[in-house]
Amino acid sequence: MTGRAACLIACVALVSSCGKDDRERVVGESRPLTTHDEKPVKLGATSDERFRDAKPAPVRGKTPEGWLELPASQFRLLNYRFGESGMGEVWVTIASGGVADNVNRWLGQFGKAPIDAASVAAMERITVAGSEGVWVEAAGEYASGMGAPPKRGFALAGVVATIDTGILTVKMVGPVAEVAAEKSVLREFAAGLELAR
Repeated sequence: MTGRAACLIACVALVSSCGKDDRERVVGESRPLTTHDEKPVKLGATSDERFRDAKPAPVRGKTPEGWLELPASQFRLLNYRFGESGMGEVWVTIASGGVADNVNRWLGQFGKAPIDAASVAAMERITVAGSEGVWVEAAGEYASGMGAPPKRGFALAGVVATIDTGILTVKMVGPVAEVAAEKSVLREFAAGLELAR
């Protein structure tokens, strides 16, 4: 018998032995779940559970009427859209640095010169999440960075405050008229924010 014929006979025998086995099998072993196992999907999950890996946001707020709540992101703890143009945005973050650093970063996005500590200290104060923060406004050409082209006719309104865990910022940007129409709503929203304890 040649090698080919022996191989052919072995293959035929193997294929013919592959029949359906209807015998019941009982498995008596188990193992703990690991990080390689698929996470179960929870129906009706909140935004926090879907986008923050079930960790609650450190800041809570009530969505103002007319604002559209968006999913949180890595840097935006609370995230909203507003206005008829669809370009108005509001977001809440906990940032690093100091109050003056963040104020000057915002002003720089509108091409404004940095201000000194005395000028920051003289800015209007408002309540945000039970703390006192500085109210910031700017208008003109908005260059947010991150490769986005500058936007003409935009405005900024927001508040920067020191809290226990860093710097809390509440920032609104959008077309000038839309920001002007929502500034009072932003003030109320900022005052109503709560920090998770």
